[in-house]
Amino acid sequence: MDIRQLIDSTRMSGYQWFIILIAAFINALDGYDLVAMAFSSNAVVEEFGLSGAQLGWLLSSALIGVGVGAFVLAPLADRFGRKRLIVVSLVINIVGLALTALSGTYAELLIWRVITGIGIGGILACVTVLTSEFSNLRFRGLAMSIYASGYGLGATLCGILAANLIPEHGWHAVFTSGAILSIVALVVTIVLVPETPEALAARGEDEKVQALARRLGKTTADETVTVSARDTADKVRVAEVLTPQFLRTTLLLWLAFALVTFAFNYANQWTPRLLTAEGLTAQQGVLGGIMLSFGGTIGSLIFGVFTTRVRARTVLIGFALLSAVVLVVFISSTAIPGLMFATGIAVGMLLNGCVTGMYTITPASYPFRLRATGMGTALGISRIGAILGPVLVGYLVDAGWTPSALYNGAAVIMVLVAATVFFLRRGGVEADIRG
Repeated sequence: MDIRQLIDSTRMSGYQWFIILIAAFINALDGYDLVAMAFSSNAVVEEFGLSGAQLGWLLSSALIGVGVGAFVLAPLADRFGRKRLIVVSLVINIVGLALTALSGTYAELLIWRVITGIGIGGILACVTVLTSEFSNLRFRGLAMSIYASGYGLGATLCGILAANLIPEHGWHAVFTSGAILSIVALVVTIVLVPETPEALAARGEDEKVQALARRLGKTTADETVTVSARDTADKVRVAEVLTPQFLRTTLLLWLAFALVTFAFNYANQWTPRLLTAEGLTAQQGVLGGIMLSFGGTIGSLIFGVFTTRVRARTVLIGFALLSAVVLVVFISSTAIPGLMFATGIAVGMLLNGCVTGMYTITPASYPFRLRATGMGTALGISRIGAILGPVLVGYLVDAGWTPSALYNGAAVIMVLVAATVFFLRRGGVEADIRG
Protein backbone atom coordinates (compact mmCIF):
# COMPACT_ATOMS: atom_id res chain seq x y z
CA MET A 1 0.00 0.00 0.00
CA ASP A 2 1.35 3.41 -0.94
CA ILE A 3 1.11 5.86 1.94
CA ARG A 4 0.45 8.86 -0.30
CA GLN A 5 -2.54 7.11 -1.87
CA LEU A 6 -3.79 6.16 1.59
CA ILE A 7 -3.54 9.74 2.83
CA ASP A 8 -5.28 11.08 -0.29
CA SER A 9 -8.14 8.57 -0.42
CA THR A 10 -8.96 7.47 3.14
CA ARG A 11 -10.83 9.37 5.81
CA MET A 12 -9.08 12.04 7.86
CA SER A 13 -7.91 10.64 11.19
CA GLY A 14 -7.89 12.58 14.45
CA TYR A 15 -4.11 12.90 14.23
CA GLN A 16 -4.35 14.44 10.76
CA TRP A 17 -6.79 17.06 12.04
CA PHE A 18 -4.44 17.65 14.99
CA ILE A 19 -1.61 18.42 12.54
CA ILE A 20 -3.90 20.86 10.72
CA LEU A 21 -4.69 22.63 14.01
CA ILE A 22 -0.98 22.98 14.82
CA ALA A 23 -0.45 24.43 11.34
CA ALA A 24 -3.28 26.91 12.03
CA PHE A 25 -1.58 27.92 15.29
CA ILE A 26 1.74 28.52 13.49
CA ASN A 27 -0.07 30.51 10.81
CA ALA A 28 -1.77 32.56 13.53
CA LEU A 29 1.65 33.71 14.66
CA ASP A 30 2.53 34.64 11.08
CA GLY A 31 -0.65 36.73 11.02
CA TYR A 32 0.36 38.34 14.31
CA ASP A 33 3.89 39.10 13.10
CA LEU A 34 2.88 40.56 9.74
CA VAL A 35 0.31 43.03 11.12
CA ALA A 36 2.25 43.94 14.28
CA MET A 37 3.71 47.03 12.63
CA ALA A 38 0.32 48.02 11.20
CA PHE A 39 -1.25 48.08 14.65
CA SER A 40 1.82 49.85 16.06
CA SER A 41 1.99 52.38 13.22
CA ASN A 42 0.43 55.35 15.00
CA ALA A 43 2.83 55.02 17.96
CA VAL A 44 5.84 54.41 15.68
CA VAL A 45 5.00 57.39 13.46
CA GLU A 46 4.70 59.60 16.53
CA GLU A 47 8.01 58.43 18.00
CA PHE A 48 10.09 58.60 14.81
CA GLY A 49 8.21 61.35 12.93
CA LEU A 50 7.78 59.29 9.77
CA SER A 51 6.31 60.45 6.46
CA GLY A 52 3.73 58.41 4.60
CA ALA A 53 6.39 57.01 2.27
CA GLN A 54 8.65 56.03 5.19
CA LEU A 55 5.77 54.28 6.91
CA GLY A 56 4.91 52.52 3.65
CA TRP A 57 8.42 51.08 3.40
CA LEU A 58 8.34 50.07 7.06
CA LEU A 59 5.01 48.28 6.59
CA SER A 60 6.45 46.51 3.54
CA SER A 61 9.82 45.62 5.06
CA ALA A 62 8.60 42.32 6.55
CA LEU A 63 6.92 41.53 3.23
CA ILE A 64 10.25 42.01 1.44
CA GLY A 65 11.71 39.48 3.85
CA VAL A 66 8.85 37.07 3.17
CA GLY A 67 9.72 37.11 -0.52
CA VAL A 68 13.38 36.39 0.22
CA GLY A 69 12.52 33.64 2.68
CA ALA A 70 10.04 31.98 0.35
CA PHE A 71 12.53 31.94 -2.53
CA VAL A 72 15.59 30.89 -0.52
CA LEU A 73 14.21 28.59 2.19
CA ALA A 74 11.22 26.87 0.55
CA PRO A 75 13.21 24.98 -2.14
CA LEU A 76 15.43 23.60 0.63
CA ALA A 77 12.33 21.96 2.14
CA ASP A 78 12.01 19.80 -0.98
CA ARG A 79 15.55 18.59 -0.29
CA PHE A 80 15.83 18.42 3.50
CA GLY A 81 12.21 18.04 4.63
CA ARG A 82 9.33 20.29 5.64
CA LYS A 83 9.76 20.06 9.42
CA ARG A 84 13.45 20.91 9.42
CA LEU A 85 12.90 24.07 7.42
CA ILE A 86 9.93 25.10 9.59
CA VAL A 87 12.18 24.89 12.65
CA VAL A 88 14.94 26.92 10.98
CA SER A 89 12.42 29.51 9.81
CA LEU A 90 10.88 29.86 13.27
CA VAL A 91 14.31 30.52 14.78
CA ILE A 92 14.95 33.29 12.23
CA ASN A 93 11.51 34.73 12.97
CA ILE A 94 12.11 34.79 16.72
CA VAL A 95 15.44 36.61 16.30
CA GLY A 96 13.80 39.22 14.06
CA LEU A 97 10.93 39.88 16.48
CA ALA A 98 13.16 40.14 19.52
CA LEU A 99 15.53 42.60 17.85
CA THR A 100 12.64 44.64 16.44
CA ALA A 101 11.45 45.12 20.02
CA LEU A 102 14.92 46.44 20.92
CA SER A 103 15.21 48.81 17.93
CA GLY A 104 15.90 52.45 18.63
CA THR A 105 16.11 53.88 15.11
CA TYR A 106 14.10 53.76 11.89
CA ALA A 107 16.96 51.94 10.11
CA GLU A 108 17.07 49.25 12.77
CA LEU A 109 13.32 48.74 12.48
CA LEU A 110 13.64 48.23 8.72
CA ILE A 111 16.47 45.72 9.04
CA TRP A 112 14.91 43.56 11.73
CA ARG A 113 11.49 43.59 10.11
CA VAL A 114 13.14 42.21 6.95
CA ILE A 115 14.77 39.45 9.03
CA THR A 116 11.42 38.66 10.64
CA GLY A 117 9.88 38.40 7.19
CA ILE A 118 12.56 35.97 5.98
CA GLY A 119 11.50 33.58 8.74
CA ILE A 120 7.83 34.09 7.95
CA GLY A 121 8.44 33.37 4.26
CA GLY A 122 9.99 30.00 5.05
CA ILE A 123 7.24 29.18 7.52
CA LEU A 124 4.41 30.08 5.15
CA ALA A 125 5.72 28.03 2.24
CA CYS A 126 6.60 24.94 4.29
CA VAL A 127 3.55 24.86 6.57
CA THR A 128 1.19 25.44 3.65
CA VAL A 129 2.65 22.45 1.80
CA LEU A 130 2.71 20.33 4.98
CA THR A 131 -0.99 21.03 5.52
CA SER A 132 -1.82 20.04 1.96
CA GLU A 133 0.19 16.83 2.18
CA PHE A 134 -1.38 15.61 5.43
CA SER A 135 -4.98 16.15 4.27
CA ASN A 136 -7.02 13.91 1.99
CA LEU A 137 -8.43 14.99 -1.35
CA ARG A 138 -12.02 15.36 -0.19
CA PHE A 139 -11.26 17.68 2.71
CA ARG A 140 -8.08 19.34 1.43
CA GLY A 141 -9.88 22.62 0.77
CA LEU A 142 -11.42 22.58 4.25
CA ALA A 143 -8.08 21.66 5.84
CA MET A 144 -6.36 24.52 4.02
CA SER A 145 -9.09 26.90 5.14
CA ILE A 146 -8.70 25.88 8.79
CA TYR A 147 -4.97 26.42 8.43
CA ALA A 148 -5.47 29.79 6.74
CA SER A 149 -8.02 30.90 9.35
CA GLY A 150 -5.20 31.03 11.84
CA TYR A 151 -3.87 34.16 10.11
CA GLY A 152 -6.99 36.14 10.99
CA LEU A 153 -7.00 34.89 14.57
CA GLY A 154 -3.37 35.87 15.03
CA ALA A 155 -3.90 39.28 13.46
CA THR A 156 -6.95 39.82 15.67
CA LEU A 157 -4.96 38.85 18.77
CA CYS A 158 -2.25 41.30 17.73
CA GLY A 159 -4.79 44.10 17.45
CA ILE A 160 -6.28 43.34 20.85
CA LEU A 161 -2.86 43.19 22.52
CA ALA A 162 -1.72 46.35 20.73
CA ALA A 163 -4.77 48.25 21.92
CA ASN A 164 -4.05 47.22 25.51
CA LEU A 165 -0.24 47.16 25.61
CA ILE A 166 0.77 50.26 23.64
CA PRO A 167 -0.90 52.90 25.88
CA GLU A 168 0.95 51.61 28.98
CA HIS A 169 4.03 49.78 27.69
CA GLY A 170 4.68 51.23 24.25
CA TRP A 171 4.85 49.60 20.82
CA HIS A 172 7.92 47.52 21.78
CA ALA A 173 5.70 45.24 23.91
CA VAL A 174 3.77 44.10 20.83
CA PHE A 175 6.92 42.58 19.30
CA THR A 176 8.18 41.14 22.57
CA SER A 177 4.88 39.29 22.95
CA GLY A 178 5.19 38.01 19.40
CA ALA A 179 8.67 36.62 20.10
CA ILE A 180 7.41 34.78 23.20
CA LEU A 181 4.51 33.25 21.27
CA SER A 182 6.87 32.17 18.49
CA ILE A 183 9.10 30.38 21.00
CA VAL A 184 6.03 28.38 22.04
CA ALA A 185 5.41 27.53 18.37
CA LEU A 186 9.02 26.38 18.00
CA VAL A 187 8.69 23.95 20.91
CA VAL A 188 5.34 22.67 19.62
CA THR A 189 6.82 22.09 16.16
CA ILE A 190 9.85 20.19 17.44
CA VAL A 191 7.80 17.95 19.74
CA LEU A 192 4.52 17.41 17.88
CA VAL A 193 4.83 18.05 14.13
CA PRO A 194 5.82 14.99 12.03
CA GLU A 195 8.01 14.96 8.96
CA THR A 196 6.34 13.92 5.70
CA PRO A 197 6.71 10.22 4.77
CA GLU A 198 8.48 11.09 1.52
CA ALA A 199 11.17 13.05 3.37
CA LEU A 200 11.60 10.25 5.91
CA ALA A 201 11.94 7.67 3.13
CA ALA A 202 14.48 9.84 1.31
CA ARG A 203 16.61 9.80 4.48
CA GLY A 204 16.29 6.00 4.76
CA GLU A 205 14.19 6.19 7.94
CA ASP A 206 11.80 3.38 6.96
CA GLU A 207 10.84 2.50 10.53
CA LYS A 208 9.67 6.06 11.10
CA VAL A 209 7.59 5.84 7.92
CA GLN A 210 5.80 2.75 9.24
CA ALA A 211 5.32 4.35 12.65
CA LEU A 212 3.90 7.49 11.04
CA ALA A 213 1.48 5.41 8.97
CA ARG A 214 0.18 3.72 12.11
CA ARG A 215 -0.06 7.02 13.96
CA LEU A 216 -2.05 8.48 11.07
CA GLY A 217 -4.43 5.53 11.35
CA LYS A 218 -3.61 4.20 7.87
CA THR A 219 -2.22 0.79 8.89
CA THR A 220 -2.27 -1.68 11.76
CA ALA A 221 0.76 -3.14 13.53
CA ASP A 222 0.83 -6.06 11.04
CA GLU A 223 0.64 -3.94 7.89
CA THR A 224 3.34 -2.01 6.08
CA VAL A 225 3.27 0.84 3.62
CA THR A 226 5.47 1.86 0.73
CA VAL A 227 6.52 5.31 -0.43
CA SER A 228 6.32 5.90 -4.17
CA ALA A 229 9.63 6.50 -5.85
CA ARG A 230 10.11 10.14 -6.73
CA ASP A 231 12.79 12.15 -8.44
CA THR A 232 15.79 12.96 -6.31
CA ALA A 233 14.90 16.07 -4.33
CA ASP A 234 18.39 17.56 -4.48
CA LYS A 235 17.97 17.97 -8.24
CA VAL A 236 15.02 20.31 -7.82
CA ARG A 237 15.63 23.76 -9.24
CA VAL A 238 13.40 26.82 -9.18
CA ALA A 239 13.55 26.94 -13.00
CA GLU A 240 11.66 23.63 -13.19
CA VAL A 241 8.36 25.37 -12.45
CA LEU A 242 8.97 27.37 -15.64
CA THR A 243 9.41 24.37 -17.92
CA PRO A 244 6.83 24.02 -20.73
CA GLN A 245 4.81 21.54 -18.65
CA PHE A 246 4.16 24.09 -15.90
CA LEU A 247 4.87 27.48 -17.50
CA ARG A 248 1.31 28.66 -18.19
CA THR A 249 -0.05 27.55 -14.82
CA THR A 250 2.95 28.98 -12.96
CA LEU A 251 2.71 32.43 -14.57
CA LEU A 252 -1.04 32.68 -13.95
CA LEU A 253 -0.62 31.55 -10.34
CA TRP A 254 2.14 34.13 -9.85
CA LEU A 255 0.01 36.93 -11.28
CA ALA A 256 -3.10 35.98 -9.30
CA PHE A 257 -1.10 35.59 -6.08
CA ALA A 258 0.64 38.95 -6.57
CA LEU A 259 -2.66 40.75 -7.18
CA VAL A 260 -4.36 39.11 -4.19
CA THR A 261 -1.52 39.99 -1.83
CA PHE A 262 -1.38 43.53 -3.25
CA ALA A 263 -4.98 44.22 -2.22
CA PHE A 264 -4.84 42.10 0.94
CA ASN A 265 -1.74 43.73 2.38
CA TYR A 266 -2.53 47.32 1.65
CA ALA A 267 -5.99 46.84 3.16
CA ASN A 268 -4.60 45.07 6.22
CA GLN A 269 -1.49 47.20 6.71
CA TRP A 270 -3.04 50.63 6.08
CA THR A 271 -6.60 50.31 7.42
CA PRO A 272 -5.89 51.56 10.97
CA ARG A 273 -3.97 54.59 9.64
CA LEU A 274 -6.40 55.42 6.80
CA LEU A 275 -9.43 55.27 9.08
CA THR A 276 -7.86 57.88 11.34
CA ALA A 277 -7.30 59.98 8.21
CA GLU A 278 -11.05 59.75 7.61
CA GLY A 279 -11.67 61.36 11.01
CA LEU A 280 -11.91 58.34 13.30
CA THR A 281 -9.94 58.14 16.54
CA ALA A 282 -6.78 56.04 16.80
CA GLN A 283 -8.69 53.48 18.88
CA GLN A 284 -11.45 53.29 16.28
CA GLY A 285 -8.80 52.82 13.59
CA VAL A 286 -7.32 49.89 15.50
CA LEU A 287 -10.81 48.48 16.02
CA GLY A 288 -11.46 48.72 12.29
CA GLY A 289 -8.26 46.76 11.69
CA ILE A 290 -9.33 44.16 14.25
CA MET A 291 -12.70 43.74 12.53
CA LEU A 292 -10.94 43.20 9.20
CA SER A 293 -8.60 40.61 10.77
CA PHE A 294 -11.44 38.85 12.57
CA GLY A 295 -13.38 38.64 9.33
CA GLY A 296 -10.39 36.90 7.78
CA THR A 297 -10.84 33.93 10.10
CA ILE A 298 -14.50 33.58 9.16
CA GLY A 299 -13.73 33.94 5.46
CA SER A 300 -11.14 31.17 5.48
CA LEU A 301 -13.55 28.74 7.10
CA ILE A 302 -16.42 29.67 4.78
CA PHE A 303 -14.14 29.20 1.78
CA GLY A 304 -13.23 25.72 3.00
CA VAL A 305 -16.85 24.71 3.53
CA PHE A 306 -17.72 25.81 0.00
CA THR A 307 -14.86 23.75 -1.46
CA THR A 308 -16.41 20.53 -0.14
CA ARG A 309 -19.20 21.11 -2.70
CA VAL A 310 -17.81 23.50 -5.32
CA ARG A 311 -14.47 23.68 -7.15
CA ALA A 312 -11.90 25.78 -5.32
CA ARG A 313 -11.22 27.80 -8.47
CA THR A 314 -14.89 28.73 -8.80
CA VAL A 315 -15.18 29.74 -5.14
CA LEU A 316 -12.05 31.87 -5.46
CA ILE A 317 -13.48 33.79 -8.43
CA GLY A 318 -16.69 34.48 -6.52
CA PHE A 319 -14.85 35.69 -3.44
CA ALA A 320 -12.68 38.02 -5.53
CA LEU A 321 -15.66 39.67 -7.22
CA LEU A 322 -17.59 40.08 -3.97
CA SER A 323 -14.56 41.60 -2.25
CA ALA A 324 -14.38 44.29 -4.93
CA VAL A 325 -17.92 45.36 -4.06
CA VAL A 326 -17.43 45.25 -0.31
CA LEU A 327 -14.19 47.26 -0.38
CA VAL A 328 -16.09 50.19 -1.89
CA VAL A 329 -18.93 49.89 0.63
CA PHE A 330 -16.47 49.70 3.54
CA ILE A 331 -14.66 52.97 2.88
CA SER A 332 -17.91 54.72 1.92
CA SER A 333 -19.47 53.98 5.31
CA THR A 334 -16.99 55.62 7.70
CA ALA A 335 -19.67 58.13 8.75
CA ILE A 336 -21.69 55.19 10.09
CA PRO A 337 -19.25 53.31 12.38
CA GLY A 338 -21.62 50.36 12.95
CA LEU A 339 -21.96 49.73 9.22
CA MET A 340 -18.26 50.32 8.67
CA PHE A 341 -17.23 47.75 11.28
CA ALA A 342 -19.71 45.23 9.86
CA THR A 343 -18.44 45.67 6.32
CA GLY A 344 -14.89 45.60 7.67
CA ILE A 345 -15.57 42.03 8.78
CA ALA A 346 -16.83 41.27 5.28
CA VAL A 347 -13.71 42.81 3.69
CA GLY A 348 -11.45 40.67 5.85
CA MET A 349 -13.62 37.61 5.23
CA LEU A 350 -13.47 37.88 1.45
CA LEU A 351 -9.84 38.98 1.07
CA ASN A 352 -8.56 36.27 3.41
CA GLY A 353 -10.78 33.79 1.61
CA CYS A 354 -8.98 34.73 -1.60
CA VAL A 355 -5.60 34.13 0.06
CA THR A 356 -6.91 30.76 1.26
CA GLY A 357 -7.94 30.01 -2.30
CA MET A 358 -4.41 30.65 -3.54
CA TYR A 359 -3.01 28.45 -0.76
CA THR A 360 -5.39 25.71 -1.88
CA ILE A 361 -4.84 25.69 -5.64
CA THR A 362 -1.09 26.42 -5.71
CA PRO A 363 0.48 23.33 -4.03
CA ALA A 364 -1.97 21.03 -5.82
CA SER A 365 -0.77 22.35 -9.17
CA TYR A 366 2.60 20.58 -8.88
CA PRO A 367 3.90 17.03 -8.24
CA PHE A 368 5.26 16.25 -4.76
CA ARG A 369 8.90 16.99 -5.48
CA LEU A 370 8.05 20.50 -6.73
CA ARG A 371 5.34 21.49 -4.25
CA ALA A 372 7.45 23.42 -1.76
CA THR A 373 9.41 24.97 -4.63
CA GLY A 374 6.20 25.85 -6.49
CA MET A 375 4.58 27.25 -3.37
CA GLY A 376 7.75 29.08 -2.37
CA THR A 377 8.24 30.73 -5.76
CA ALA A 378 4.56 31.71 -5.88
CA LEU A 379 4.82 33.23 -2.40
CA GLY A 380 8.05 34.96 -3.38
CA ILE A 381 6.58 36.47 -6.53
CA SER A 382 3.43 37.40 -4.63
CA ARG A 383 5.58 39.52 -2.33
CA ILE A 384 6.05 41.92 -5.24
CA GLY A 385 2.36 42.73 -4.92
CA ALA A 386 2.48 42.59 -1.15
CA ILE A 387 5.39 45.04 -1.02
CA LEU A 388 4.04 47.38 -3.68
CA GLY A 389 0.65 47.64 -1.94
CA PRO A 390 1.72 49.37 1.29
CA VAL A 391 4.57 51.28 -0.37
CA LEU A 392 2.41 52.60 -3.20
CA VAL A 393 -0.27 53.68 -0.74
CA GLY A 394 2.37 55.58 1.23
CA TYR A 395 3.40 57.59 -1.82
CA LEU A 396 -0.21 58.12 -2.89
CA VAL A 397 -1.11 59.38 0.60
CA ASP A 398 1.74 61.88 0.37
CA ALA A 399 0.43 62.87 -3.09
CA GLY A 400 -3.00 63.66 -1.64
CA TRP A 401 -5.04 60.58 -2.56
CA THR A 402 -8.08 60.09 -0.35
CA PRO A 403 -8.86 56.82 1.46
CA SER A 404 -11.92 56.42 -0.79
CA ALA A 405 -9.81 56.57 -3.93
CA LEU A 406 -7.34 54.09 -2.49
CA TYR A 407 -10.00 51.51 -1.60
CA ASN A 408 -11.68 51.92 -4.97
CA GLY A 409 -8.31 51.06 -6.52
CA ALA A 410 -8.15 47.91 -4.40
CA ALA A 411 -11.58 46.94 -5.75
CA VAL A 412 -10.27 47.15 -9.32
CA ILE A 413 -7.35 44.90 -8.36
CA MET A 414 -9.74 42.22 -7.08
CA VAL A 415 -11.66 42.24 -10.35
CA LEU A 416 -8.35 41.54 -12.09
CA VAL A 417 -7.76 38.64 -9.66
CA ALA A 418 -11.06 37.06 -10.70
CA ALA A 419 -10.15 37.42 -14.37
CA THR A 420 -6.71 35.86 -13.89
CA VAL A 421 -8.02 32.85 -11.97
CA PHE A 422 -10.72 32.38 -14.61
CA PHE A 423 -8.04 31.85 -17.26
CA LEU A 424 -6.32 29.07 -15.30
CA ARG A 425 -6.85 26.00 -17.43
CA ARG A 426 -9.54 23.96 -15.70
CA GLY A 427 -7.94 20.64 -16.50
CA GLY A 428 -4.47 21.80 -15.56
CA VAL A 429 -4.96 22.50 -11.89
CA GLU A 430 -5.43 19.57 -9.53
CA ALA A 431 -7.21 21.82 -7.04
CA ASP A 432 -10.16 22.04 -9.43
CA ILE A 433 -11.37 18.80 -7.91
CA ARG A 434 -13.87 19.23 -5.12
CA GLY A 435 -12.15 19.57 -1.78
